[in-house]
Amino acid sequence: MQIFLDTAEIREIAPRADQIDGITTNPSLIARSGASMSERIGEIARTVPGPVSAEVIATDLEGMLDEGRRLHAIADNVIIKLPLTMAGLQAARVFGKEDIPTNVTLCFSLNQALMAARAGATFVSPFVGRVEDAGGDGIGLLKAIRDVYDQFGFETAILAASLRNQAHVEAAALAGCDAATVPVKIFDRMIRHSQTDSGLDAFMADWAAGGLDRSV
Repeated sequence: MQIFLDTAEIREIAPRADQIDGITTNPSLIARSGASMSERIGEIARTVPGPVSAEVIATDLEGMLDEGRRLHAIADNVIIKLPLTMAGLQAARVFGKEDIPTNVTLCFSLNQALMAARAGATFVSPFVGRVEDAGGDGIGLLKAIRDVYDQFGFETAILAASLRNQAHVEAAALAGCDAATVPVKIFDRMIRHSQTDSGLDAFMADWAAGGLDRSV
C-alpha cells in the first residue's frame, strides 16, 4: 500500500520525501500554507516525484476543466482532485480522454465509489473518519469498494482518506486499499512503538555497561 502525506507544508514534506509515495492537498491546506496554489503545488511537485493531488476550486464543469488543465500544466506528477459531484464526474471523464490523472474525493458511499470508477477516475478517496463521524462503518466501506472493484475489474485505485489514527491505516491496508493519505503526526507515529524504544534503550545500556565504545 502506498503512503501519501496530507499536507501542503514544504517543511513537513521535505524531510520525509524519501519515505512517502505522494502528497494530497486541498484548498484549506493550501490557504493555511500562505502560498498561492500554483506556487505551492509547484514546490511540492519538485520535492516529491510521486503523485501530488491539487484540488480545483470551481464547482461547475467548465471551471473545473479550466483549473484542472492549468494545475496539471505545473508538473507531470500533478493529479487533479475533483469533488464527487455530477460536474466532478463529468470532468473526470474529460480528463481521462486527455490523459490527465484524477483523484475523485469526498466519497462517502459505495454508490459514489462505483460512479467514480465508471467515470475513469485514477483514484477515489473514501473519507473513513467522516463516515464514522456520521455513525457509519468507514472501514467496512473500504472493504465493500475493494470487493466491487475487484468483481468488475475497475482500475480506479482506492486512496483511503480522513484516517484518524494508526489503527485506521492498518485497517485500510487489510481492506486492500491501494494507498492511504495521512497527516504528518500519524505518519510519524506509524514508525514509532514503545517496545522498539525500550528495546533500543536496553541494548544501549547493556553496551555501556560492558565498557565498550561505539566504534565498529
